[in-house]
Amino acid sequence: MDKLTRQRTRETESTQKEQESEGDRVCTECGTETLVKSGDRGELVCEDCGLVVEGTNIDHGPEWRAFNHSERQNKSRVGAPTTQAMHDKGLTTQIDWKNKDAYGRSLSADKRSQMRRLRKWQERIRTKDAGERNLQSALSEIDRMASALGIPRSVREVASVIYRRALSEDLIRGRSIEGVATSCLYAACRQEGIPRSLEEVAEVSRVERKEIGRTYRYVSQSLGLDMKPVDPQEYVPRFCSDLDLSEEVEAKTREIIQVTTEKGLLSGKSPTGYAAAAIYAASLLCNEKKTQREVADVAQVTEVTIRNRYQEQIEAMGIQ
Repeated sequence: MDKLTRQRTRETESTQKEQESEGDRVCTECGTETLVKSGDRGELVCEDCGLVVEGTNIDHGPEWRAFNHSERQNKSRVGAPTTQAMHDKGLTTQIDWKNKDAYGRSLSADKRSQMRRLRKWQERIRTKDAGERNLQSALSEIDRMASALGIPRSVREVASVIYRRALSEDLIRGRSIEGVATSCLYAACRQEGIPRSLEEVAEVSRVERKEIGRTYRYVSQSLGLDMKPVDPQEYVPRFCSDLDLSEEVEAKTREIIQVTTEKGLLSGKSPTGYAAAAIYAASLLCNEKKTQREVADVAQVTEVTIRNRYQEQIEAMGIQ
């Protein structure tokens, strides 16, 4: 047992002893045992009558006070949290690119040359083998595509974890790093309920749509990822916002999708095309007409798809 483990064990035992001693004590005013320890003042207070039974308890918290998240972050004594989106999980150091010292003064020519060499060797030693170089390239590609698609950081973390799993299972062999990275990002979007179609992901990727779809199916089956069918309603807010439509149209679109889905029309249909046709129908019903070309450009589907789905939906709704 190392020194850190022994210290933690002693702290746990002391905390348990304090809790047991507090549980045995009673209030001298009302005689109840409902004593609560105040975390911010280090006092032992009776919950019933409010009497301060003991006011000399040791407060094991920090000596500073913070009232919101930003203040707590500014006063924190630790660095950034670990992240799966970096190949070293964010634990290595980095030499700043600014050629200035701690006082803000510019470095001399010799020092600048020395710092340039140090930065070069720092970049080289961060990746010790081919596996880490592979991971570094893939995670930077995931971060680039996620930024272009406006995907939140939590989804990037999930995509990074999926890629790490694929790398450990040796699923990258014989496939391009960009293709597997793109398929992992698309799988993360599907898992986390972020509406991004395969066409949108292919637009920001360096590989073709067919390869992304093929690699995605292979990775999801090999890793046993639980993928549910995409709900067309997930695309409705973004498409309506891009088309500058009102909330009335959005609500009508959701109603059309819900009613027609219950009648089994969604089976075998593309969710983006289905959502686009419902938006087109709702815009006509709410007198905010948008052309099929405008809706098709936003949803990245063809006008023929919108016409076909539109006819099926209005017939199922019983609208003339």
